[in-house]
Amino acid sequence: MTADVSARLAWPDDASSMARVQLAAWRDMYADLLSPDVLDSLDADDFAERWTAALTKPQDARMRVLVALERADVRGFAMVHPSFDPDADQVADGEVGEFVVDPAHRREGHGSRLLQAAMDTLAADRFTRVRWWIASTDDALREFVTSSGWAADGAHRELQDEAGNTVKQVRLHTTLPS
Repeated sequence: MTADVSARLAWPDDASSMARVQLAAWRDMYADLLSPDVLDSLDADDFAERWTAALTKPQDARMRVLVALERADVRGFAMVHPSFDPDADQVADGEVGEFVVDPAHRREGHGSRLLQAAMDTLAADRFTRVRWWIASTDDALREFVTSSGWAADGAHRELQDEAGNTVKQVRLHTTLPS
C-alpha cells in the first residue's frame, strides 16, 4: 500500500502548516548557527501571516508557492519566481527561492515531487534557466540538487540577520527543457 502523496499550488489555508514545517526545518538547519534563544523566539503565527500575504498578494504574477502533501498534511513547500539577481535575465531566469521539507519526513519522496512540480511550474511560466541559492554548509540539499542535474555557477553571497549571524550561500543553476 502506498501513501496518498502529491504536490500542488499552495492555498492561503496552507499558511499555518507551512509555518510549522518552516520552523521545524529552520530549528534543524540552524541549530549550530543560531542560539537556542533566537530559535525559540521564532513565532509560527508571524510566519503564517507572512505566508498568507505571499499567497494572497504575490509581488510578481510569476511567483508561485507549491506544497508537498501526504494525504492532507503539508510535508514541504517550495516558492518559485523570477530571479532577482542583478545578473539575471528577468524573462529567461527563474529561481527556487524557498525549498523546505519537514525534517521528520525527509527521504520519503516529498522533496523529489516538490522539485519536479517546481520545475514544471517554472517551465510553464516560460523560464528557460533556473537558479537556486543554497547554504554552503547544507551538504545534503546540495547533493540532492546536484544529483538532479544542477551545478554550481561560481556565484556566492553572504546574508546577515539583525543579530549579526551570517549564512554563506552558493548559487546553483540548471537549464529547463524547451
